[in-house]
Amino acid sequence: MADHKAGFVNIIGNPNVGKSTLMNAFVGEKLSIITSKAQTTRHRILGIVNGDDFQMILSDTPGIIKPAYELQSSMMDFVKSAFEDADVLLYMVEIGEKALKDEAFFEKIKNSKIPVLLLLNKVDTATQELLEEQVQYWQDLLPTVELHPISALSNFNIKGVFERIVELLPKSPAYYPKDQLTDKPERFFVNETIREKILLSYKKEIPYAVEIETEEFFEDEDIIRMRAVIMVERDSQKGIIIGHKGAALKRVGVEARKDLEKFFGKQVHIELYVKVNKNWRSDARQLKRFGYNK
Repeated sequence: MADHKAGFVNIIGNPNVGKSTLMNAFVGEKLSIITSKAQTTRHRILGIVNGDDFQMILSDTPGIIKPAYELQSSMMDFVKSAFEDADVLLYMVEIGEKALKDEAFFEKIKNSKIPVLLLLNKVDTATQELLEEQVQYWQDLLPTVELHPISALSNFNIKGVFERIVELLPKSPAYYPKDQLTDKPERFFVNETIREKILLSYKKEIPYAVEIETEEFFEDEDIIRMRAVIMVERDSQKGIIIGHKGAALKRVGVEARKDLEKFFGKQVHIELYVKVNKNWRSDARQLKRFGYNK
């Protein structure tokens, strides 16, 4: 194992540029939730890719924003930590974008001492002329950074980028067991799957006022039984989540169960409840309980 490589590869960028799609493409499993709404990812999610002679530990981070409340500040702390422990940094932008929403983060990328790959995503949506113009723009802005045009959604150039990352990994024994896919517990993926269905099913502020807590998770040989609580900030939001005669909540449960059965590879029984937890997004104690303030 003298030639074995292992390292931490952290993905950063603005909201909605395709970070979660890229990580899921690398890992081959749906670890990060993907929706068209901004701020979908709230935590740093680790996905582990193992080869005979390498281990790539990928970290998908929340999109970079200017925080408006305590939860968003905690999310940005996850992004800051991504700079501190990376062996390779993937800075992801999309066609038509002009730099990060936070200048301090951008300066960190410019002055990075570790390898940085700038991934220009969604190139399948651009004309050749626009693509050439964008490549030139980013090369002028970040001349020391290696640029790769990709499409995470349609898998364009993903293999090439993956192989380049493996080349850049430092020599090291594996950090995690070789059969491990992630560092997150099973309940985390239950929470994230339910939250994804809420992001897809409800409009306006509802998805952002929601946090999920899986209170029970019992696994038998052929079925997993789980009970999860959907927390909202106000009584009016509770009514919207439940819907007329409970129809909206039932739909979330059915959609979440389908995905969780695929993820765990066995039958799932899920019970959902809704509770009001006033102003949890601005309460440091509550955020710590949900795993945000470390």
